[in-house]
Amino acid sequence: MGIQNEKRIKLKRSMACGNKNLITDVPGVTVGHRTIRRADAGIFTGVTAILPRKDNLFRHKLPAAAHVINGFGKSVGLTQVNELGTLETPILLSNTFAVGTCMNALINYMLARNPEIGLTTGTVNPLVLECNDGYLNTIRSMPISEQDAFAALAAASGDFAEGAVGAGTGMNCYSLKGGIGSASRIMDLGGGHYTLGALLLTNFGAFHDLTICGERIGEHTLSLPAEPDKGSVIIVLATDAPLSYRQLLRISRRAQNGLARTGGITGNGSGEIVLAFSTANPVPHFADTPLLQGSFLHEDYMDIPFRAVCECVEESVLSSLLHAEPLVGREKHTRKSLRQILGWSL
Repeated sequence: MGIQNEKRIKLKRSMACGNKNLITDVPGVTVGHRTIRRADAGIFTGVTAILPRKDNLFRHKLPAAAHVINGFGKSVGLTQVNELGTLETPILLSNTFAVGTCMNALINYMLARNPEIGLTTGTVNPLVLECNDGYLNTIRSMPISEQDAFAALAAASGDFAEGAVGAGTGMNCYSLKGGIGSASRIMDLGGGHYTLGALLLTNFGAFHDLTICGERIGEHTLSLPAEPDKGSVIIVLATDAPLSYRQLLRISRRAQNGLARTGGITGNGSGEIVLAFSTANPVPHFADTPLLQGSFLHEDYMDIPFRAVCECVEESVLSSLLHAEPLVGREKHTRKSLRQILGWSL
């Protein structure tokens, strides 16, 4: 559950965490994993599913926005999100070569729940985001099936594991074992309490840049072989605060500040993509009236979600490192854990 119980990490939190310190502290949001480990074949990969709400997302879309920090990636669905400002399917995370499979799985998942799609109404915009796990995983084997994606969707709940699980099974972060990390913050906005949460798929950074609470750990700890900063990170932000598409885009742009706090430089060969959504002000697919009504946060209060994003993204990176166990992957490629490097017990 986040890193709220790890006393050796002295994060300077200016805001309270949610109960679980996970993205699922945002009411209605659930997360599920499908983890695939076949050591004899060098396969270490998986799928992670994020379900933004429990009812039919196609018929009750959510305000959403996407921001590309660095576009070295092969995601699906971002164009329509930014054109229409809405999210209409769950979100799947996996490895680069599984994007097509996960896209088909998500389409089939939505078709089964919405018989009108492609017949009496338009098609559907599946949202799949990826990182390349090919250093530890035999990515050319393409082991992920639609059934794996369905399993991740079916497993979604309020409690989920972090570290080397689901889509994070074969990922690297700062030349260490990375994966899935999450955190949340409670925001006091005009007397009302709202939650902002983040889930990250971390697969970026070079060890010498790793910074924890302002200290360059990578410079003062047991050194690792020098490697370039390459890889990717997917950042998903969720909130129940009433933010418009434009405001969601604004908080997405602040995610880079959280990455920078951990030492990220957004390298040339790295893909950093942010997706943000709000569970407030759902948009009906079928219009009963030409006018929609809703309340939105005044701009004078935007510094509060900006700060929450920075803290959640920073903590999610560190949480992915702290929860991930060391792994010997394909062709004996090895990634140590942050706990090993710091001399902490696993």
